Amino acid sequence: MARSLRTAHSEILESNTTDLEFGRQMGLSEALLDRLKLTPQRLEGMALSLEQIAALKDPVGEIVGGWQHPEGLEIVRVRVPLGLIGIIYEARPNVTADAVGLCLKSGNGVLLKGGKEAENSNRAISSVLKAAAYEQGIPEGCIEQLPGERAVVEALIRLNPYLDLVIPRGGHSLIDFVVRNATVPVLETGVGNCHIYIAASADLEMARRIVLNAKVQRPSVCNAAEKLLVHRDTVVTHLAPLLGDLHVHGVEVRGCPRTVAFDPKVKSAGEEDWGKEYLDKIIAIKVVDSTREAIDWINHYGTRHSEAIVTANYEEARRFTAAIDAAAVYINASTRFTDGGEFGFGAEIGISTQKLHARGPVGLVELTTTKYVVSGSGQIRP
Repeated sequence: MARSLRTAHSEILESNTTDLEFGRQMGLSEALLDRLKLTPQRLEGMALSLEQIAALKDPVGEIVGGWQHPEGLEIVRVRVPLGLIGIIYEARPNVTADAVGLCLKSGNGVLLKGGKEAENSNRAISSVLKAAAYEQGIPEGCIEQLPGERAVVEALIRLNPYLDLVIPRGGHSLIDFVVRNATVPVLETGVGNCHIYIAASADLEMARRIVLNAKVQRPSVCNAAEKLLVHRDTVVTHLAPLLGDLHVHGVEVRGCPRTVAFDPKVKSAGEEDWGKEYLDKIIAIKVVDSTREAIDWINHYGTRHSEAIVTANYEEARRFTAAIDAAAVYINASTRFTDGGEFGFGAEIGISTQKLHARGPVGLVELTTTKYVVSGSGQIRP
């Protein structure tokens, strides 16, 4: 499949150009257009992800554990595929390749339901992947690209008993709709209202590098930082350089009253800002009086995705990681690392922010379940 993607790169990029033109006519934001856009480099990244997935250990058949029953039975827990998985996603053509690669490697069939804005790109990619997979003996029908119309979602999430799991990956409204209306099991991938907390002991240069990377490197993705919390003791020493960096890179800054008082160029943040995922070059800043206040603020407004602390205090770092309720918690590192590829999974279906079955990047293991194989020699229960 990776080889076929490279061979067909011209046709795929041409289909993507059609989608981008349509997206501009639809009035999509620059952030969404960036998600939609494919480049030769991004296409090569998709191929490399497929090769990384191929090189990973096959999870199917792995013995998770085993023991012997007092009556002599051998009880073994074995990893098996989930079955048929439905993936609902928006303007991200790369998800098509990631989903197909991960689902096939974990022994599952996959129904792909991309957004209408990426219809041509998704069909071009899935057609190439299907042809390559079927040529290698994968049963036909294991990969299906569904139409991009929204009505398809309603049918897909009620495909009992055929569909074993549905995974929505997109904005809050899509995920909320699927969670509220699905009759098949849902693995919820959440939005990312991610925070970085600059503690009193934070190294200034480290804080500047982390904040810029987390906010500016690719602001349209769910692991980008959306909020910055600054300890009151660092306002004089750290806030001015951080604000200067953000202004230079074209980031719109909104802030609490103390932040606005410090820098008149900062817009006043409203209550709706604190829980919002911008997916754009916008960040909101809050000055806090303590680490306890920062923890409580994040747990109240965060979306359980990725949260970070910049600190030189070991005990404070441990307290933060223990108290924060999120799929990934970082000490002195950018939130941008919450990614299947960065975690060594090859790719991911999405970032799960729920607590049951899977949490964090959804890779091969998270697309399997287990069953017990019990071997005996004629035992009956006394």
